Amino acid sequence: MQYLIRRAKQTPTLQGLWDSPAWRDADTAELASFHGQSSEHRPRTLARIVYDDDGLYVHFRVHDRFVICTRTANQSLTSKDSCVEVYLQPDRPRTTSARSSPGYFNFEMNSGGALLLFYILDPLRNDPGIFKHKFIVPQRLIDTMRIHHSLPATLEREIADPIEWLLEYFIPNSLFEYYVGPLPPAGERSWCGNFHKCADESSHPHWASWSPIGETLNFHVP
Repeated sequence: MQYLIRRAKQTPTLQGLWDSPAWRDADTAELASFHGQSSEHRPRTLARIVYDDDGLYVHFRVHDRFVICTRTANQSLTSKDSCVEVYLQPDRPRTTSARSSPGYFNFEMNSGGALLLFYILDPLRNDPGIFKHKFIVPQRLIDTMRIHHSLPATLEREIADPIEWLLEYFIPNSLFEYYVGPLPPAGERSWCGNFHKCADESSHPHWASWSPIGETLNFHVP
C-alpha cells in the first residue's frame, strides 16, 4: 500500500478544519482493517498528511462512539484511551551513529492531545510493554510540535453517543533529524509507515489500521 504525502498549498491553521483549502487536495487514508479481537464497534477513521519546508502536518477525523480520555501527561499509555496513531520510518540515514540507526517513530495521541512518542530501534518486547531498544522522545522535542484537538483534554465519563472528533498537529523536520540526521529533499523521500486507531480501555475496544497488521494484535510490525 502507498500513501502520497503532497505539498500543502496553504499552511494548515491547526484548527481542525478538515475541508479547508490547506487540506482539500490531500490524499485520504481510511483505517478500515480491524483486528479480529475488536468489538462490534468499528469507528470510521480518516487520516491525511501534507508537508511544507518546515515539516509534516497530520490530520485525523474520527466518527466514533464509546470515547474515553483520561490521560493528560505525555508519554503516558495514550493507547488505552480513544487514540489515533501514525508510525513513520524516515529514509535510512546518511550517518552511522547508534542514534541514527534506521528506527521508526510512533506518534500515539489520544483524543485530548496527549502524546506517547518513542524512537524505536528494536520493537521486540522483552517485557510487557517494554521495547528492546528505544529512545523516549523528551518533552523539549515534543514542545516543538503544535497540536489541535477538538475534544477536551479529559472526559469525565465515556461518550457513548455518536460523535466526531479531530486531531491536527505539526511535526517539525528537526524532531526527526535529531535522531536520523539530515533528511533528503522532500521530493526524494520515500518513508515506511502506517496509521492506527485504538481504544484499549473503552467499553467497546477496537484496533484498526490502514495497512493490515496480520493475525497478531501488534501495531509494531515494521
